[in-house]
Formats: sequence, structure tokens, C-alpha cells
Amino acid sequence: MNLLKSAASVSAMTLVSRITGFARDVLLAITFGAGFAMDAFVVAFRLPNLLRRLFAEGAFSQAFVPILGEYRTRSGEEATRALASRLLGVLAVALLLVTAAGVVAAPLLVYASAAGFSKDADKFALTVAMLRICFPYIFFISLTSFAAGILNTWGHFKVPAFTPVLLNLSFIGFALFAAPHFDRPIMALAWAVFAGGALQLAFQVPFLLRIRMLPMPKWDPRDEGVVRVLKLMVPAAIGVSVAQVSLVINTHIASWLRDGSVSWLYYADRLMEFPSALLGVAMGTVLLPSLVRHHSNNDIGAYSRLLDWGLRLALLLALPAALGLALLATPLAATLFWHGEFTRHDVLMTRSALIAYAAGLVCIILVKILAPGFYARQNIRTPVKVALATLAVTQAANLALVPWLGHAGLAAAISVGATFNAGWLWLLMRRRGHWQPAPDWSAFLLKVGVALYMMGGVIWYGMGSEQSWFAIPAATRALKLAAVIAGAMVAYFATLWAVGFRLRQFSRHE
Repeated sequence: MNLLKSAASVSAMTLVSRITGFARDVLLAITFGAGFAMDAFVVAFRLPNLLRRLFAEGAFSQAFVPILGEYRTRSGEEATRALASRLLGVLAVALLLVTAAGVVAAPLLVYASAAGFSKDADKFALTVAMLRICFPYIFFISLTSFAAGILNTWGHFKVPAFTPVLLNLSFIGFALFAAPHFDRPIMALAWAVFAGGALQLAFQVPFLLRIRMLPMPKWDPRDEGVVRVLKLMVPAAIGVSVAQVSLVINTHIASWLRDGSVSWLYYADRLMEFPSALLGVAMGTVLLPSLVRHHSNNDIGAYSRLLDWGLRLALLLALPAALGLALLATPLAATLFWHGEFTRHDVLMTRSALIAYAAGLVCIILVKILAPGFYARQNIRTPVKVALATLAVTQAANLALVPWLGHAGLAAAISVGATFNAGWLWLLMRRRGHWQPAPDWSAFLLKVGVALYMMGGVIWYGMGSEQSWFAIPAATRALKLAAVIAGAMVAYFATLWAVGFRLRQFSRHE
């Protein structure tokens, strides 16, 4: 298997997901703007989405994929299928209980995550109503992630990467065709979440059938493999929850700031998540099964070389992404969101948050490469300890930055925490000998630095003044932005080619 090709395939599917996601966000910005109703929906959706990251894509995948890969390598496919069936039985029961509890406790959850909304009874009630509709999403998406873990272990990366497109299409469909029929149009978005979750789960079933790995739920919580996964999930849940607690705290703080703060952070986060998912999530998804296999075979050298390859490729692509987001923050926000109810002021507020996020983008992506280096070894406690310290650092940064920068201070604190997280994981990886850097790292970084300088110059001179982007029509803005991005990419990759980089150098077969 060519890992570069697999990563490119996952990135391509993720690109489709992000493009439809941007179409979704542009439509939401035009239709609902960045005020009262949109703030309520963002909070309502963030809670089940938080649990998705905590259980489905976080603790569960970190505990499930390494053990599933180990079973497949050492025990064969029949034993792996049996493990998946028993685990599905336990998972389904737990998810039903969590979903029911979330629907009943919706008012408490809204108050805990956005207490500032309690100042406005209508805003609070609207958020509670939408949360109750959105909450079953955690049931659907957790089972979707369960299926994705199986498909990824079998090397079928494209299907799970494409699946989020269905949620975006659900949003677009409900916003365009269902919203006008609701007394409060924003309620259509809550039903879009519910329908999108069900669609994503249904989409993966035929592909599980194709590889003969569609498990039938069996209740056996004492099974050895199930117990091992559950034991790993406990520290993994703590570690992932730490990052999610930071997001909840940020939402809570933003709810006390002026109207629009939650939405500005949301739109900036969506832009930042584009390269984060395209690079970090794709690389982490592709790396983890191969790292598990090398660890199971006790091949220390291959394990180290694979991590080295992943870190180089991540830096090669993440650094220009971060630079581009920072320099093009105003053109991006103005081109994508400055329509309908989304005002010029909203563009400038989104821009300030995006610049703050961009400062930590590289480290956010590196964490997604470094952490699987520990998960593959079934060592989840180390990333958990680092995550706990990261939470403290992030909140200290909030105290220092929010009074000064407002909502952008919340984004900047996330960047500070990500930098701390990546730095500590890198140091521990080196100290424990899991990764031995190749000898030419200095030359690699110098060459990338030259290419970034050339790229930055093209962006700086090509974009002109930030204010000029408000004086040209929407179509002209889009064409100009596309031209500047294209020029920057040509400058970056042409410089890399000129200093000796070739695509074949980054191809890796496993």
C-alpha cells in the first residue's frame, strides 16, 4: 500500500467534504447571519459534536483501532469480526443511554455550556429545543465512527473520509427547502443534524458488507477484547475530554461577550479546520493502522521511519497553510461569508479570530501525527497527562488574552495550548526513542523556509490592502482570491522543486 497515495485519497475525499462544508457555511451565513439565532444553533450543535469528538472520533477510535489491528495481525479476521460484534453490542446500549440522558437534561447542558444565554429566556429556550433534536446525532455518528474504524483497519480510507459530505448536504437541503416551512427557520438546522447523522451511518453499511465485516451486536461485556478496549477508553476519554473541556469553556466565555462572538469563532474555526482536517486528520488516519502493525511486529526501525515521514510531510503542507490563512484572513472571510445578513463588521471580527487560530495551526496538525505514535503502542496515558497540562496552559492564556483581545483571545489561547501540546509530545517521543529523526532535518527546514518566504511575498503583493476587498464585487473577489492562492501555490512548490525536492522522495510503501 502506498501511504502517500492513501493520504492523498483521504485528503481528496476530505476536500470534497470541506468544499461542501464551505458551501454549507456560506449558505448559513447568508440565511442566518451571525446573531441571536445562529449563536443558539452553534451551542446546540456543539454539545453533541463535542461528544462525537470525545467518544466517536476520540477515545473510542484511539482504543478500538489499535486493538482491532492487533487482532487482525495476530488472530485473523474471524476473531476480529467476533470482537467487533461484541463491542458493537456494548457500544449500542451505552449510546442509547447517553442519548436519552442528553435529551432529558438538555436545559442543564445548555446552562453548563453557555450560561450567558440565561440572560435571554427566548434564546435559552430556543437552544434547548434545538439541542433535544440534535442530541441523537451522537448515537448515529458514534456507530458511523465504529464502522470507519473497521474500514480504516482494512485499508479502505476513502469511504469514511467521504461520509461527512452527507451531513453537509443535509444542512444545505434543509436550509434551502425546509427552513421556510418552520415558524423559526433556524430549527431546520437541528433536523438537518439528525437526518445527516442517520445518513452517514446508513452509507457505510454496504461497504462493511463488501469486506464481510458487518458485525451483528452481541452482548458480552466480559469478553477479553471488549474489556481491553474499555480499559483503554477510560484514559483516552479523559485525554480527549480535556481538549473538549477547553472548547466548552471557550463557548461559555464567548456567551458572555457581545452578540456574535460565538458565531465569529465558529466561522473562523471552520476555516481553520479545513487544512487541519485535510492534513492532520488524513495523515493520522493513514498512519495509525501502519504504526499498529509495526508495533505488533516489534519493528522499531520501520516505526521510527514512518513517524519521520509523517512529520516531514505534515510540516511541508501545514506551514504554507498556516501562512496563507494568516495573510489571507480578510480576503477569505470577505469572499466566503460577506453576503446577506453577514456584515462587514462580522468579516473583520472573523478575521481577527482566524489569524489567532492560524498561529497554532501547525502544532494542531502535528499533534494529530504525534499522538497516534503513542496510541499505536496502546500508550494512552502519556497523551492524557500532556492534555491535562495543556488544559491548564490554555486557560491561563485565556485569562491573559481575553481581556486584551476579546473573542480573538479565545482563539489565541487554543493556539498557545496546541503549541505546548505538540512540543511536549515531540520531546517525549524523542526521549523514549520511539522516533529517531533522519540526519537531514536542518536542510529540510531551511529549504521549506525559503519556499515560505517566496510564497509570502506573492500573497503580500498579490492581495493588496485589506480594505480593497470590500470595494470590489463578490465575483471579482472570488476570482482575485483564487488567483492569489494559485500564485502562492505555484511560488511555493516551484521553489521546493528548485531547491531539490521531488515527489518520489515522499512516496512510501507499506
